[in-house]
Amino acid sequence: MVQYELTDFNPLGVNNNKTQIVLADSKRNLINYVQSLKFRYNKKNPYLPNYLIAKNGDIYTIMEPTKYSNFLQNSQVDKNSITIVLENLGSLKKIPMNDYYINWIGDIYKKKVYERKWRDEYFWDPYEKIQFENLSKLTKKLCAEFQIPKECIGHNVKQEGVEFFKGIVSRSNYDSDSKDVNPAFDFKLFKELLEND
Repeated sequence: MVQYELTDFNPLGVNNNKTQIVLADSKRNLINYVQSLKFRYNKKNPYLPNYLIAKNGDIYTIMEPTKYSNFLQNSQVDKNSITIVLENLGSLKKIPMNDYYINWIGDIYKKKVYERKWRDEYFWDPYEKIQFENLSKLTKKLCAEFQIPKECIGHNVKQEGVEFFKGIVSRSNYDSDSKDVNPAFDFKLFKELLEND
């Protein structure tokens, strides 16, 4: 599990009492996502995750897990959560008469897509197995450190009362307009990896 630390980010505050881990997607490739974190909002991006897991499994620390930003735009939830973003382009559009897809900002995708109709979209960028493996390792470490239950909601649809759940959730559990984690996320595999020591 290779880990890197990125610096020069401005968290909103510190809270040592974490009750939840929130999973989300980058919706762009790694380099573009990190650049957007660094340079949008005049270098004071208020929507920072704690961690970023690349397609190759590398883990980047954006903020220490005790720190928080305005990632979910809910101050109480943000204070109590640790956010892990997975490098993933999210929903994809097929380009007619071509052999590729694009995401919402025009990133080209030429590999196999995950097909499933969900929230008015049909094609999705799959996650890599190494991402699941390193996500589970990082999650187990954080759960042990902050005494967060290794319980996962286990789906990506909106869940009433999710803000009170102690464990692992996705951004789409909070908001019916969010599309992350996307339908390609294998909750069964993730739960199996979480349970294995």
